[in-house]
Amino acid sequence: MTSLSLQPKFSIYPNNPILHFQPRNNPQIVFFARRTKIRIKCSSIDPQQQQNQQRSYSKRKKSVAESEKGVDPVGFLTKLGITHKAFAQFLRERHKSLKDLKAEIFTRHLNLQEMASGFEILGMHRHKEHRVDFMDWAPGARYCALVADFNGWSPTENAAREGHFGHDDYGYWFIIIEDKLREGEEPDGLYFQQYNYIDDYDKGDSGVSIDDVFKKANDEYWEPGEDRFIKNRFELPAKLYERIFGPNGPQTMEEFEEIPDAETRYKAWKKQHKDDPSSNLPPFDVIDNGKEYDIFNIVADPAWQEKFRAKKPPLPYWIETRKGRKAWLKKYTPAIPHGSKYRVYFNTPDGPLERVPAWATFVQPDAEGQQGYAIHWEPPPECIYKWKNIAPKVPKSLRIYECHVGIGGSEPKISSFNDFTEKVLPHVKEAGYNAIQFFGIVEHKDYFSVGYRVTNFFAVSSRYGTPEEFKCLVDEAHGLGLLVFLDIVHSYSAADEMVGLSRFDGSNDCYFHSGKRGHHRHWGTRMFKYGDLDVLHFLLSNLNWWISEYKIDGFQFHSLASMLYTHNGFASFTGDLEEYCNQYVDKDALMYLILANEILHALHPNIITIAEDATFYPGLCEPTSQGGLGFDYYVNLSASEMWSSLLESTPDHEWSMSKIISTLLGNRHYADKMLIYAENHSQSISGGQSLAEILLGQGNEQAPHSEELLLRGSSLNKMIKLITFTVGGCGYLNFMGNEFGHPKRVEFPMPSNKFSFSLANRCWDLLENEGVYRDLFCFDKDLTFSANF
Repeated sequence: MTSLSLQPKFSIYPNNPILHFQPRNNPQIVFFARRTKIRIKCSSIDPQQQQNQQRSYSKRKKSVAESEKGVDPVGFLTKLGITHKAFAQFLRERHKSLKDLKAEIFTRHLNLQEMASGFEILGMHRHKEHRVDFMDWAPGARYCALVADFNGWSPTENAAREGHFGHDDYGYWFIIIEDKLREGEEPDGLYFQQYNYIDDYDKGDSGVSIDDVFKKANDEYWEPGEDRFIKNRFELPAKLYERIFGPNGPQTMEEFEEIPDAETRYKAWKKQHKDDPSSNLPPFDVIDNGKEYDIFNIVADPAWQEKFRAKKPPLPYWIETRKGRKAWLKKYTPAIPHGSKYRVYFNTPDGPLERVPAWATFVQPDAEGQQGYAIHWEPPPECIYKWKNIAPKVPKSLRIYECHVGIGGSEPKISSFNDFTEKVLPHVKEAGYNAIQFFGIVEHKDYFSVGYRVTNFFAVSSRYGTPEEFKCLVDEAHGLGLLVFLDIVHSYSAADEMVGLSRFDGSNDCYFHSGKRGHHRHWGTRMFKYGDLDVLHFLLSNLNWWISEYKIDGFQFHSLASMLYTHNGFASFTGDLEEYCNQYVDKDALMYLILANEILHALHPNIITIAEDATFYPGLCEPTSQGGLGFDYYVNLSASEMWSSLLESTPDHEWSMSKIISTLLGNRHYADKMLIYAENHSQSISGGQSLAEILLGQGNEQAPHSEELLLRGSSLNKMIKLITFTVGGCGYLNFMGNEFGHPKRVEFPMPSNKFSFSLANRCWDLLENEGVYRDLFCFDKDLTFSANF
C-alpha cells in the first residue's frame, strides 16, 4: 500500500480489502491491505464435497426464489376470481420478459436508479474542473459538434474527439469545452483542481498547500507502521518486479524464462523464509493437507474484518483543495456563458444536419420563423431560485384543479408563470382544491397543439417564462398546501424534425419505430420504441428529472391507449380479455409503464401516478408484483362524455338514472382508485362545448327573458356536479374555469381563426359581481370543502 502523493492518479476503495495489481502480459497479483493472518485451506473434490456443493447450489436457488417471494404474475386475476387462460399466459410471459429486460439493464447500469438518472450526465453540464461537458445519444451519426453563438456557429470549433474518446459503442457522443484562461493568469497547478461555482469561497481558498493536504490525509488514515511513501509512480511496480525476479532480473521479454506456477513459487519462498519472524510473513498462509487441490476456502480473521470495515475513507483531497466562484472568475472566462444559444451538429450518411439537443433543459422552439435552438441555462447564484416550502402530505381524497398556464390570464395573450402564481394560485386555494394538474408545460413547438405534441421533453415551455419562474410557481403552490401534478406525454412525440426527436440522428429509428408503426395512424405523431434500452433510459430519466429538478408531486400519463396498442386505441372494445393480449398489444409499452411505476415509487415514495386510459387495461391500478401496471389512480373518462351526450341529445325526462349511476361508479373493483370529471378540458378545447355553454347558452343575466334559462341551466349544472362528486370515485377533477361555469369554450390561436387569442383566456372578472357565475363558484367551493381531506 502507498500513501497519498501528488504523482500517481488512483482511487481508494475503503470497503474493498484487496488491492489488485496486474502487470502487462503477467498473471494478476493480489495483495491484502492489512497484515493479518488469513488461512487458506486447499482440498480436493470428494463425494462429500460434491454434496456440499449441491446443498450450496440449492441455497442459492432458494435465495433467488425468496427474492421473487410475494410476486405472482397473475395475482390480481386470482384475487378477482377471473379465469382466462390466454390472458394469464400473456401475463406470465410478460413477467418473464420484464425479468430479462431488467437483467439486460443491469449489464449497462449499476441499478434502476442510475437507469433513471441520465440527466445527471447527458445534456449540457458544468463540470467541477473548470469546463462544460456535453453528451447526447445519436447512434446514426458519424460526427458530432456543437454549433453556437459562442463559437460563431462553427461545426468544427467544438467537436467530439475521434474514437472512444468522443463516443462509445452505443452511440453516445461526448464533447468537452474548456473554460478560457484569462490573460496573464497561470494554469492550475493541480490536474484535479475543482471549483465551487455557487459560493464565493471554499476550502481551497485558504492557501493550504497540496503537500499539507496529503500529509493530513495520510496521518488520519494510516496507523503507525502501515504507510509506505513513494516518490515515483513506478516505484511500486519496480519493487514488485524486484520481489518476484530478484535485483538482477531480466530486462527484456527475450530474457524471461518460464515462470513457475504459483504453488511452486510459494513453496520455494516459504522454505527460504521459514526462520523469519511472523511480522515479516504475508497476511495469509496455505495449509497443504496432501491432497490435490483446486478450491480455496479463505478464512479471514474476524477481528481484522471488523477493523477494516470500521475504517473511514481517507480525507477527500479534491474537496480540501476546491476553490470558490471568485477564484474561478478571476482565472477563467466561462466557456459557455449563461443564456448562450446552441444546437448540436451531426454528420450522417444522408449529409449534415442540425438539431436541438434531446436533453436540453431550456429551448426556444420557434425563433421568429427561424430554426429553434437550445439555451444554456446556468444563472448566477443570486438568480438561482431557492426553495422555501416543502410539499404537502398526500390527502385522503384528491380534488384536482386542471389548468393551462397560457390561457390562465384574462387578457387575449399567452399568460406567464408569474401571472399564474400571482392570480390563479390564490383562486385555486380559495376554491378548496388540494392539487393542481398542468398540461402544456413541457416544451412544444406549436401552441395550438395545447402542449400535447411535445418536442423537448426536459424543457419547460419558454412561452410562459424561465425554469426559475416555474420553480417559484411550484414552490408557492406547495406553500398554499397544493400538490403539483404534470400531464406527461410519453405515449407519442411531435413529428417535428428541426426541434423535436423525429429523425434526430438522420435515421428513422433512433427513438421511434420505423415504417408505419412509427407513426400514429390518426394524429401523425411519432411512436416511441419502448423495447430499446436507450429509449427507456431517456423516458425514465425524464420522469425522474421533473421530480428532482422541479419537485413535481405526480404525473398523469396521457393517452395510454395510443401506446398500448399498435392500432393506437382506435378499435372497438367488447371487454373480452382477449383484446388485451392479442397481436395488437405492445408488450414493450406495458413493461415501460411497469418499470416507470416501480422506479418512481421506489425513488419517491409519495409520488402519485395517474393513468388516462379509455380502454381501462386490466390491472391498471394493481401492484406490479401481482401482475398489474402499478398506477395509483385512473381517470374515468366515460362520465364527462356521458353528461355531454345527455345534454346535447337526450331530453331531461328521458335520462336513465341506472345508466348514469353505473357510468359514475365505473369498475366496482377499483372505486377507490378512480378519479372523475363532470367535464374535462377536451370537451372545451377539441371543438366541443363546455357544460355551461350548453346549459346557459348565450343567456345574459341582465336580460329579463333569459332569467328562466339561466336558473334552469345553473340548477342542472349544480345537480350534475353534485351527483358526479358524491357518487363518483374518491377523487374529483375540474378544468380551470368550469368551477364557475365559464361561458365560452377554449380555442387556441391557429390558422383557421387567424391566430386570434380572443378565446384563449379565462374571464375571471365574472366572479367580481354577484350573479349566476358567482353562485356556481360558491356551490363548487362548498362541494370541495365538504370532502374529508
